[in-house]
Amino acid sequence: MTAKSPTSAPSRRTWMAVSAAAALTAVLAGCGRSGASAASHPATGERVAATAHPASRTDPGAHRPTGTGARTGASASAGTHMITNEGHRLAFHVIPGRLPAIVLDAGGGEDSSYWKTMAPALSKKTGHEIITYDRAGMGASDEVPGPWNAENAVSDLKAGLTALGADHVILVPHSEAGEIATCFARAYPGQVDGAVLVDATLPQFSTDTEIARVAAANQAQVDALKGRPTTKAERQLLAVAAGFVADQKAYHKVAWPSRVPATAIVSGQTPFPTSPPDAQAWRGAQAEFVKEAPNRHLVTATRSSHDIPLDHPGLVESRVEAMLKAVG
Repeated sequence: MTAKSPTSAPSRRTWMAVSAAAALTAVLAGCGRSGASAASHPATGERVAATAHPASRTDPGAHRPTGTGARTGASASAGTHMITNEGHRLAFHVIPGRLPAIVLDAGGGEDSSYWKTMAPALSKKTGHEIITYDRAGMGASDEVPGPWNAENAVSDLKAGLTALGADHVILVPHSEAGEIATCFARAYPGQVDGAVLVDATLPQFSTDTEIARVAAANQAQVDALKGRPTTKAERQLLAVAAGFVADQKAYHKVAWPSRVPATAIVSGQTPFPTSPPDAQAWRGAQAEFVKEAPNRHLVTATRSSHDIPLDHPGLVESRVEAMLKAVG
């Protein structure tokens, strides 16, 4: 679990700009096209808004509960579980507890170590099982050649949760991982009891305007990476950047299941602190998502960077606790 986001300034900026702007493009492709499938800190700088509006986006997954019901066996054992899916191994890390399991999924360029402080804090506060994992190509998980696509990403997560017996979960994705959570919830709405989306990439952001802006802003830096040796994290950047425009257009059509409650936490700075138009579009996408169903809530971390889990872990933890209470 040593792979981190690129450390040089240009490559770090490239990763952040692409991934934060919904550049998990291949992860979106399968989902959009298929039609199926430290101690914690006090919560500060928080502004909460809840709205109740009828859902307006098509929602093909809402009527297809696929969860398997309450776990009948013992909780998964503590520690790292290497789980094989489609020929590659994935590292899942477990702190035992009761269901629903809390699944923490890090953003672009990060692995499960991103949650090294929050995971034990949530376990202590809630008594629930905590699962973190390294996506393919990150941390202790195997690299997989070729573009990163949604069907593979969801398949990996599903394989891990099935092996661990986590048939009911609360998803807590940060940034880019919001795309995996959206596709997973769409495919398995009965398994997802709720979600806390932490400055997460949402389909509402991927308008034609934003797709064009992000593609143009990042193309030169992505091209530069192709001409030299790359790190593990940079190879993932190139994989997720492949087919950006088409994949983002597909993702824009994807709907979060209306039956699955969600809290969206948006940072005050957004992933675009130096680009007011993109920052405003990001905030607007979060608000639009919340307005589409009455079981969604918007929380603003007013004094936070995009890294809300690091800046204000207590805020994230409190919202996870609230979601657990809401879903019973």
